[in-house]
Amino acid sequence: MRKKVLVAMSGGVDSSLSCVLLLERGFEVAGVTMHLAKEEEESDTAIEGAREICRALSIPHYVVDFSREFEELVVEDFVSQYLKGKTPNPCVVCNRRLKFGKLLEYARHKGFDFLATGHYAKIEEKEGKYFLRRPKDRKKDQTYFLYDIGRDNLPYIIFPLSDFTKKEVKELSLKYNLHIAEESESKDICFLPEGDYRKFLEERISLDSPGFIVTTEGKIVGEHKGYFRYTIGQRKGLGVAHSRPLYVVAVHPERNEVVVGEREALEARGLVASHFQWLVDKLPSSVFAQVRYLQKEKACSVEIVGPDEIRVIFKEKVEMISPGQSVVLYSDDTVLGGGIIEEAF
Repeated sequence: MRKKVLVAMSGGVDSSLSCVLLLERGFEVAGVTMHLAKEEEESDTAIEGAREICRALSIPHYVVDFSREFEELVVEDFVSQYLKGKTPNPCVVCNRRLKFGKLLEYARHKGFDFLATGHYAKIEEKEGKYFLRRPKDRKKDQTYFLYDIGRDNLPYIIFPLSDFTKKEVKELSLKYNLHIAEESESKDICFLPEGDYRKFLEERISLDSPGFIVTTEGKIVGEHKGYFRYTIGQRKGLGVAHSRPLYVVAVHPERNEVVVGEREALEARGLVASHFQWLVDKLPSSVFAQVRYLQKEKACSVEIVGPDEIRVIFKEKVEMISPGQSVVLYSDDTVLGGGIIEEAF
């Protein structure tokens, strides 16, 4: 019997071509679209686009309503993390709890052998063990967002685009007459209107409590209208006059305080991360850490503090380490694991 694959579809190029490639590999394929948005028009557009592709490919298409789960597990977490003075990464949470959590459960329950997505990442099997690796297209590499999908889930996940560049994907989509090759790229955070997280938070947080903006030496240099409006590394919109550029270097909700400093104050030698998820059995001798998406990884050493907590010490100082973001460890192209940054030091 042919193996069955359920493909998570958005109606875009990547997931649509994934269906074609899997059909060519001999799988029995079906598509599924998650209804996540409260905005019916936006959600309906994605669903109809995916349905049309499935109809053209003569494969089944399913719709699952995860709007309540998305709100509770992803959006509410996003808001709560900002209230804690952190800068969250909702894509990591969505991948863990919805796409490779709820949706993978749905696929297995429906009798599918695998769940496939259009992510640019690679899963390889070696001597019965599965590893998450960087894809061919390093510019589109999405492994930074995928470290937390669960080691036990790797055998049931397929990334059909792992050996293609984005350019090749667009060329192939034209070859197969998918008619969506020029569609714009997905938004960084799907639920933020025009990427404006401040406006989004202001609509959801009834917290109008002005506080002080202080320097790293404790000098008051201004006032803020809500600490959750500020993120590490922010330079614009501070409303603070100074002889040299100032950046947000810390946010302290317990003191209702935003700390600013010169660029050097953004540099750190290391970090502490919690909720760490390992994807390998042991650490290799050479380890590199990435603390932001698309940022170049930096050489480091790692101390295991507890079952899910580590300390990362960099060979050279690193800028813009933000609590709430993720740190992901690599060795060559292999993802070793990742966790949530608690603090920089």
